[in-house]
This record gives sequence, C-alpha cells and structure tokens, in this order.
Amino acid sequence: MRRSDGAARSSGLARPGLARPGPGRPTASERASGMAARFSGGWPFGRIIGVGLLIVGLFSLLAIGVGGTALAALTTARERLVNTLDPAAFHASQLEVELLNQETGVRGYALSAQLPFLQPYNDGLAGQRKEVATLRPLLAGMPEAQADLNQVLRRAASWRVTYALPTINQVKTTGKPVTGPSATGLSVNQGKVDFDQIRAALARLQHNLAVQRKQAAGTLRDAASVLQVTLIVIAVALLATVLVLGFGLWRSAILPLRRLASDARQVAEGDFEHQMEPGGPAEMRAVGLDVNRMRERILAELSAVQAANASLEARTEDLQRSNSELEQFAYVASHDLQEPLRKVASFCQLLQRRYAGRLDAKADEYIEHAVDGAKRMQALINDLLAFSRVGRTAQRREPVSCAVLLAQAWANLAPEVRRTHATIEVGELPVVLGEASLLTAVFQNLINNALKFRADEPPRVTVSVRRDGDFWLFSFSDNGIGIGPEYAERIFVIFQRLHDKAAYPGTGIGLAMVRKIIEYHGGRIWLDTTITAGARFWFTLPALPEDEDAGD
Repeated sequence: MRRSDGAARSSGLARPGLARPGPGRPTASERASGMAARFSGGWPFGRIIGVGLLIVGLFSLLAIGVGGTALAALTTARERLVNTLDPAAFHASQLEVELLNQETGVRGYALSAQLPFLQPYNDGLAGQRKEVATLRPLLAGMPEAQADLNQVLRRAASWRVTYALPTINQVKTTGKPVTGPSATGLSVNQGKVDFDQIRAALARLQHNLAVQRKQAAGTLRDAASVLQVTLIVIAVALLATVLVLGFGLWRSAILPLRRLASDARQVAEGDFEHQMEPGGPAEMRAVGLDVNRMRERILAELSAVQAANASLEARTEDLQRSNSELEQFAYVASHDLQEPLRKVASFCQLLQRRYAGRLDAKADEYIEHAVDGAKRMQALINDLLAFSRVGRTAQRREPVSCAVLLAQAWANLAPEVRRTHATIEVGELPVVLGEASLLTAVFQNLINNALKFRADEPPRVTVSVRRDGDFWLFSFSDNGIGIGPEYAERIFVIFQRLHDKAAYPGTGIGLAMVRKIIEYHGGRIWLDTTITAGARFWFTLPALPEDEDAGD
C-alpha cells in the first residue's frame, strides 16, 4: 500500500485534541508532531494489527492443543465403538444365524429325508466361515472374546461330528426320515439339546461384547463431555479476546473508516466536487488521498466523456437521418424506375409479337435481347425492393407453423415443381415466433434454388429439424449440382453469382435475402461444406419460451 510522506508515518490512533491532517502534503511541524505522538505511546495501525494477530495466534495454538487432545480421545473412543465393537456384535449375531441355519437344515433333512431341506445346512457352513473370518480381526486385542469365539467353534464342530454328519449320512443311506434314535444312538431331540450348548457359548460371546461396548460407550460419553467443556472454555476466551480487539479496532480504525466511507459515498452519488478529508491511521489516510486523486481523475474523464457523447449523439442523428434518406431513396427510385421500364418492356414485346419473322434474324435477336434485358431489370428492381424492405417495415411477430409456411412455399412454386417432377421429404416442423411472409420467402428461395440448380435426376428436397439449446436447427438439403466449399460465404453476398445467367437465370439476391431474414429473426444460416453430393443448408430460429420450458 502506498503511503504519503510524513502523514503516512504519523500515529495511527485517533487521539482527542489532535487536528486531522488535510489532503495536502503535511508541513515539517506536522511531521514533527506526528513523530512525537508516535513515540509518546500511540501505536500505528500495523502494530495494533500485529499485536492482535499475535494474541489470536497464541490463543489459537493453545486452543488447538487442548481441543485436539480432547478430540483425539473422542475419536479413539468413537472408532473403537463404531468400527470394532458394533461390527463385532453384528457379526456375532450373524454367526448365530448361520449356526441356526445349519441346525435347521439338519433337522429338516432328518425329518423329511428330502435333499432340498439340507440346503440351509450347506449355506450355513459357508456363512459360518465367512463370519468367523470377519470376526477374528475385530476381536484382536480382546482375549476373552476370542476365547468365547473359540469355544463356540469347538462346540459347533463337536455337534457336527457327533450329530449332524452321522444323521445326514444315515438319511442318505436309508433314504428314510429319522423318527427315533439314529444309528449313533442320538435322536433329533438330542441334537437340539447339544445345539443349545452352542447357543450358550454364543450368548457368553455376545454378553462379553455387550459389556465391552458399554464400557466403550461410557468412555465416549466422558470424552464428549471433556470436549464440550473445552469448547465452551475456548469459546468464552475467544469471545473475550474478540471483544477487546474489536473495541481497539473500532476506536482506531472503524470510526475514521466510517468518515472516509461517508466522504466516498458522497462522491459516488455524483458530488465530484466534494473534497475528501482523510484521517485515522496512516494507511487509511493514504487510501483517502488515493480516493481524492481518483475523484479528480474522474472529473477530468467525465468532462472528456461528456464531450465525446455529445459528438457521438450528433453523429448518430446524422447516421439515422442518412439511413432514412437512403431507404426512402431506394424505395422511391425503385418505384420511379418501374414505370419507364414497364413501357420499355411492353413496347419491346409489341415489337417482338408484331415484327417477329418479318425482319431479318439479326433484328429478331436484337429485339429478343431488349425484351430479356427489360424483364431481368424488372426482376432485379423487384428483388432489390424486397431486399430493402426486410426489417424496415416490421410487422407484429406471432407464432407460425413452419410446416404451413413450407407447404405455402411449395404451392407457390407448383408450376416449376410439376415441370421438374420434384419431390420433398419433410419431418415434423416446429412452431416459431416470426413474420409469416418473410419466413415463407426463406423456404421459397431455398426450394427455388434446389429446383433451379438441379442435376440430371428429378430434384429431391429433404427438410428436417432438431432442438439445439434455445434454438431450432433446420436442415435443408437437395440432390442438385452442389456448391463448392470455397463459395460458402460468397453465395450469401448480394449480386454474387457462381454461374452464367444464360445457364441459370436469376438476380443473385435470393440467398442474401434469406440470410437477412434469418438474422432479422435472431438466427443464422450457413452452408454445410462436408456434403459432396448436392447441397445442404443449416439455419437456426429461436424456440418459443414455452418450448424452452418443455425442454427443461
């Protein structure tokens, strides 16, 4: 941060009885008094902040140490409870379920002698191995629980050897249920009695885990209480520290800053003549001086901008007047040219009808050139007039169906369509907001180009559309002679022709008008340069607001 000489090095505390320095450079006496005030006990703003940060830093280190210790104890207790004891109790209960599945499977098989009833036994064996593999790491460090687990496994193994496997083998051998004592002398009820010993061992294991969980929960509650008390003490001490530091900052910085903000606000509201009077710490005075210099710079720039705006407004008015005169000139000139041109065309056609074949071949050729030139001039004037009207005589836009407009354009070209045996393929077209006459002209010009620049085959036009964000993206393709990629921009320039007018008649305004209409409706049009057979145009039109909501 920049500082001013002397004033930036004087005391940062707002002391009663000391006059605030002005925005100018302080005198030698002011610098001397500022240095005296600095060394007489006043602290600069940087020192106040430094001491405050030191106090906050030391307090933070102490709070982190105490709070971290309490939090570590809480985390250890919680991890033991959540990650060890709770999963161990859950898997112990699951082990009981798997053992019960084994007992149920053997008993059901012994009573029914049907092999599907033995499936729970096999599934229980697999589940027992899985649960035991999960339990052993969880019980590490708990010898009593490990001993209980081993007791459960020993009794389960003894039950399988003395009852389960002999009973299964007897049923498999005889194919009959076991209703009385088995070949080993054990009945189904005796197997249940032996299995109760497994339940007792499991109960001891679960009781052991429950006791340890209760102890861990008590440790967790104690750690949470210690952490809670620690946080309360830290919060109270932090509040006291913040109050002390806040009061000091309020006296030394906030009050002078409010005065500076009030002055800056007055300048921001447009009173650029208001003189800033910075005060308070040296850094704040430097900011005030910078704001004052900015105010003076704004005054100078504002004067220049006002002068530039006045000149720009004058030029804008001249440009608007010139555009209006040019539009009026084009409109009037095109109408004034129509009358003499119609006379020329009419008399040339009369000459052609009356004297055709009576004069020599050269005279007939001259008359034909005159008639053709008059017709082309009429077409050129009409196209120019239509081109100049796009966007100038704007009508109210309304929702229009592109399918209806395309059908109208196709009907307008019906004679040429029948002559060339043209066909059209149209997908589902949307409703857009626009001027029906102009958008019909777009479709008609594109169709007319497809009919005019056809190849040997009958023309085939394909129109489709898809959604592209906030726009509808139209595709208009044909099977004609195509357009080279190097002419992708030239074809949209007015009067630019790629072919001789004798081969392909026209004025060279059609695609220029199409682009002007599309851009007038907020879209854009371009040639697909990747197409090698025929031509494809892409153009966009904005979607209706309700279509945008439906798309979301």
